[in-house]
Parts: sequence; structure tokens; C-alpha cells
Amino acid sequence: MRRPFLLSLGALSLALGCASSPSSSLPPLTDRTGGGTRSSSAGLESSGQPLAFQVKRYPDNSPYDLKSDRGQVVLLDVWATWCEPCKDALPMYGQLQKEYGAKGLKVYALNVDEDVRAIPPFLEEAKVEVPVLLDANALVSERLLKVRLMPTTFLIDRKGVIRHVHEGFAEEFLQQFQTEIEQLLAEPAS
Repeated sequence: MRRPFLLSLGALSLALGCASSPSSSLPPLTDRTGGGTRSSSAGLESSGQPLAFQVKRYPDNSPYDLKSDRGQVVLLDVWATWCEPCKDALPMYGQLQKEYGAKGLKVYALNVDEDVRAIPPFLEEAKVEVPVLLDANALVSERLLKVRLMPTTFLIDRKGVIRHVHEGFAEEFLQQFQTEIEQLLAEPAS
């Protein structure tokens, strides 16, 4: 059963996404004419191939391999500390983890900051409760995932295939995320 999220509209930034930062190496968003958000990116969700990458966990730098979560549905959010909408999105993803974790959802926040010292104050201010992964030099985000806007959220099925991509963040995404997560959780693992 879907439970509504309690949102403070005053706290929810209606800025839909951050295209770039002076210190970021991510490319700028090329299309902001459609309202600033899109629900797909570079056709990644249609490739049908399982996604594979390895990064480090924050703060201990232990290895993380996406393949270790096969059989689970994964919400992977690519974010940066300079991204204002990320402050609103990441706590909401923590709520999704609490609601759907027992059913097989794993949520990760993949950070692209060059300086990891900016991460702790951001996590404390935004009250982030999901595991943080480090994307050194934004190699996974730029080359593999083709991220163009912060935050970008990927919903990955139990087989490791990207099924949904959401660029930016807005309140109306949450209901769509719930619907997509429930559909992916209902699918068999094999």
C-alpha cells in the first residue's frame, strides 16, 4: 500500500535541477526548455544490458560493486553538495528505503564531489540516511551513466537493468517513483 509522503512545500525547492557548478566537471544540461526535468536520459533505460560498476563507499572507502545487489531493485541517485534540489531529494529517497526496503529496494546516493570534505556538513544539514557512494572524478556518472543534471535518479531492476531515469527533482516525481518501484518490486528476480 502506498503511503503519502509528508512534505513541507516551503522546504521543498521547486528548482528542478542543477546543471553544473564551477567546480564540477559534469557537462551542462543541454535542454532546459521543457520545464527543466525529463524522465529519461540518453536512452540508457532501453539498452536491456545489466549495469555494472564499482565505486567506494563513504566514509570508509570500502569497495561497492553494483552486481552485489542483483535480485534487489536499486534506486541510485547521482548528487553533489552544490546541488540545492539534492537537499530535498535525498531525504525523500531515505523515506522510500524505509517504506520499500523490506520488499527488496536498495537506495544509494552516488556523490560526484571532487572534495569529500564537503560531504559531512551536507549530509548533516539535509538529514541524509541512505548509504553514500563515491564516484571519483565522476567517471561512472559522466562516462557510463551520461548524467547531465543534478540530481539524476536511476531505477534499476532486479536483473541490474536501468528501467527508469529521472533528471532533476520535483515533488511530483515522488508518486511516480512509488509507482515505478512497486512495479519493479512485483517483477520476478530471474
